[in-house]
Amino acid sequence: MTVYIDPPAWPGHGRMWSHLVSDVSFDELHKFADELEVPRRAFERDHYDIPSHRYADAVRAGAVEVSSREVVRLLTEAGLRRPKGRRAARPPAS
Repeated sequence: MTVYIDPPAWPGHGRMWSHLVSDVSFDELHKFADELEVPRRAFERDHYDIPSHRYADAVRAGAVEVSSREVVRLLTEAGLRRPKGRRAARPPAS
């Protein structure tokens, strides 16, 4: 099992956040998060939001440190990327 984490560089709710992702499956990602005791509510579309104070815990548990660009590349190449605001295409009006 390999999961990846980017540096805590994303601000929100008065703290900085990282993204925890898998390049294999969401099942793999959920299993890792469960073992790390990350609540399921931290899952957002294609990643877990990890607060900066838990970053070292994730790395100690086996998450591989990568850049934010690498996170996007890994998700995209695995077909797991779910960008914010994208919806299924609607059929044209008749």
